[in-house]
Amino acid sequence: MRDAAQTGDFCIRTKGRRIVIIGNGISGITCARHIRKRDPEAHITIVSGETEHFFSRTALMYIYMGHMTYAHTKPYEDWFWEKNRLELVHDWVTSINFEQKELQLQQQEPLKYDILILALGSKPNMFNWPGQELEGVQGLYTYQDLQKMNDNTANCRHAVVVGGGLIGVEMVEMLLSRNIPVTFLVREKHFWEHILPKEESELVMRHLREHHVDLRLQTALKELLDDGAGKVSAVVTASGEEIPCQFVGLAVGVKPNIELVRNTQLEVNKGILVDQRFATNIPNVFAIGDCAEYRVPVPQRQRIEQVWYTGRMHGETLAHNLTHPEPVAYTPGPWFNSAKFFDIEYQTYGMVPSRWEEPVTSFYWEHADGKIAFRAVFNGETKKLHGVNCLGMRLRHDFFDQALRESWTVEQVLVKLHEANFDPEFYERHHRDILQAYNRQLGTDLQQEKKEKKGLLSYLWR
Repeated sequence: MRDAAQTGDFCIRTKGRRIVIIGNGISGITCARHIRKRDPEAHITIVSGETEHFFSRTALMYIYMGHMTYAHTKPYEDWFWEKNRLELVHDWVTSINFEQKELQLQQQEPLKYDILILALGSKPNMFNWPGQELEGVQGLYTYQDLQKMNDNTANCRHAVVVGGGLIGVEMVEMLLSRNIPVTFLVREKHFWEHILPKEESELVMRHLREHHVDLRLQTALKELLDDGAGKVSAVVTASGEEIPCQFVGLAVGVKPNIELVRNTQLEVNKGILVDQRFATNIPNVFAIGDCAEYRVPVPQRQRIEQVWYTGRMHGETLAHNLTHPEPVAYTPGPWFNSAKFFDIEYQTYGMVPSRWEEPVTSFYWEHADGKIAFRAVFNGETKKLHGVNCLGMRLRHDFFDQALRESWTVEQVLVKLHEANFDPEFYERHHRDILQAYNRQLGTDLQQEKKEKKGLLSYLWR
C-alpha cells in the first residue's frame, strides 16, 4: 500500500488527519462537505473571520434591498455543522507558518493542520484614486462591506457608482431600491464593453436608463473630494466635472485576496499558483476558488475564475482528489455564467466574445419590446456553434452544455431550441421567432424539429 501522505502522485488520505480550510465561501464549504461525505473520520475545521456560518454571497444585495434577511441567505441550519462534525472557527487568520503547519489567529490559540486548503476569495480593486480612503467610499464583496454600505447610505442624497460591470449594476439597483439617485460612471463606450457585444450592451443600457439611472459613458474617475470632516462630498471626473455625492461605490472588479500569503514561500502571481489538481508548490497545501490561479489554464478558460459555480466545482474536485487514490484533473466543461440587470436575466453558454473576426460570425435576434434577445456565435464555414447569449428569457443549461460538448452546429441548436425553454409553461416562448429570423438573415429554410406529443402537452408546445 502507498504511503498515506505521499504527494508525488497526489495520493493523500484524509482519514484521521487534521484538515483546515481558510474561508467559508462556496468553494471551501463545498470541499468540506464532500470530504465529509467520503471520509467520516477526518477532522475538518473551517476558519472564517467574515461570518460564523456559510451564506450565499450572491444574495447580499437582497438583504440591503429588504427582500431577505441574513438568516435567509444561510443554505444550512446552524445545527448542520455540529451534526456533520464540521468545526467552525470564527476568527481571522493573521499568519501561516508553513514549516510548522500552524495558523496564527487574531483572537484564539494557534491552530495546527496536516492538510491546508486556502479558499481566501477576492477583494475589490482599488486604483489609488486620491480620496478613496474617505468615509462613504467602498467596494462590495464581504458581509462587512454590506453592513458598511448600509451605514454609509443612511442619509445619502446622491450616490455615484464607478465601474461598468456586474457588481456596479447590483450596487446601482440596491441604491435605487432606497430611492437614492445614482450616477453610474462607465469608462468605456458601452456598458461591460469587453464582455458584451454592442447590441446586448445597448439593450442593457436602455434598461438602466428606463430605471432613471444617470449613466455616464466614457467617463473616468479622477479623484474624490473631502467634506472637511473625512467624508466624501463629491467626485471629480477625468474631464474635470464635479459631481456632488455622499456615497461612492467602487465596482471596478475584484482581485484574489492573497495578502495573507504574499510574502511567504507559497508561490503566487495575481493569485495562488496551482496545478490542474489545485496543488500549490508546498506539499499538502491547496488553493481553490477566487484566490487560485492555474499555472496552465484549462483550454478556453481564464487563469483565474471568479464565478460562483466554478468555486463549487473547485471544491468538489479537490475533495474527490483528497479522498480517492486516483486523482482527477479539473475539467469544468463549456463555460457558462448568469447574472441579472435589474429585471433582465442574462445567461451565456460557451464563448461569446464582444468582437470577432472571420470565419467566426454571429446571428442576433431581438424582441420588439427591446428587452429580450438571443445571439449565437458560430463558425461561418462549418456552422459549428461557439456560444450563445440570452437576455430576458431563460434557457436550459443542460441543453447548451450538450450542444457544446457534442459540437453541434448553430442550425442543429435552432431547430431544437424549443427543448431549451426553461420558463414556466404559460410564459411566452420565442423559439419560432428566433428560427424565422435566422432563416431571413441567413437565407435558409429551417423548420422546427418536432417531437411526438399528445394532449395538453402538445397544445402547450404549440
